[in-house]
Amino acid sequence: MSRSYFLLLLLPLMLCSCFKEYNGKMNIDGSSSVYPLTEAVAEEFRKHNADIRITVGISGTGGGFKKFLRGETDISNASRPISPEELKISRENGIEFIEIPVCYDGMAIVVSPKNTFVDYITVAELKKMWSPQSQGKIKTWKQVRSSWPDLPLNLYGAGTSSGTYDYFTEAINGKAKASRGDYTASEDDNVLVQGVSSDVGGLGYFGLAYFTENKTKLKLVPVKYNKESEAVFPNDSTVQHGKYQPLSRPEFIYVNLKSAKKAYVQDFVYFYLEHAASLAQEVGYVPLPKAVYRLSYQRFMKGSTGSVFENKSTVGANLLQLLSLQE
Repeated sequence: MSRSYFLLLLLPLMLCSCFKEYNGKMNIDGSSSVYPLTEAVAEEFRKHNADIRITVGISGTGGGFKKFLRGETDISNASRPISPEELKISRENGIEFIEIPVCYDGMAIVVSPKNTFVDYITVAELKKMWSPQSQGKIKTWKQVRSSWPDLPLNLYGAGTSSGTYDYFTEAINGKAKASRGDYTASEDDNVLVQGVSSDVGGLGYFGLAYFTENKTKLKLVPVKYNKESEAVFPNDSTVQHGKYQPLSRPEFIYVNLKSAKKAYVQDFVYFYLEHAASLAQEVGYVPLPKAVYRLSYQRFMKGSTGSVFENKSTVGANLLQLLSLQE
């Protein structure tokens, strides 16, 4: 059999592979923090629904909302609630959505394993490092705590379009987006991991899942809410029960209301909420209480639109209480 004849026989199979017909397509984008959970859910969903095409991208919470509010995506991953400015755009553009919390995340404070002098850090010390007023002034570890060495302080954190950036700045500095700007910023948490891990004078923050994935490369620092309180590490128990404060936060998916009317999107959301608890633990996040998943699904099936966090802060928020008030 000639080579050209053999290729002609293969051509129909190749074309079928390249131009596969799907019975449904979902575009998901947004937060790098929520990505590991959503991708894990999507991967499991695909095993049982090969005829549904799901793409999951990363452009940060803010970047994801921009696409979502232009009607370009069906679902937006978000590590913070939708902002007042974004709510205004959603109304102007006629984009209605259903807000669904999917897990808790403890924000990890990390240093290099070569750093032997940091045993804990206080919220006040984090503020001293990260506040806008510290830019160009707080340059060494010794300036933060006198017992620390006179070593250059190099900071690594989320980019300005990230929901992690918004939450961290509100929790530590008292106002979202209030931060010094002279630090290494990235929406890609893997860039931050690489930076901190090789820098003895570095300190960074990102979602707990990325620490869990890279725990051999990093040192996790426990946080004291104040000088008198105990130093607390983020883990399933301390995050879920509100002991790791103020750096415990809920994470979300936002579903376009028009997309939510499609049967395969409804199947995906049901699958997501049924499996979020177990998959969250697998990828390093903290499950929500079962009642929160139940109430969230009820709100989804009712088509309850809008955000329960409108004009509210997520810092110290009680999800179960907020969702129960909507019933």
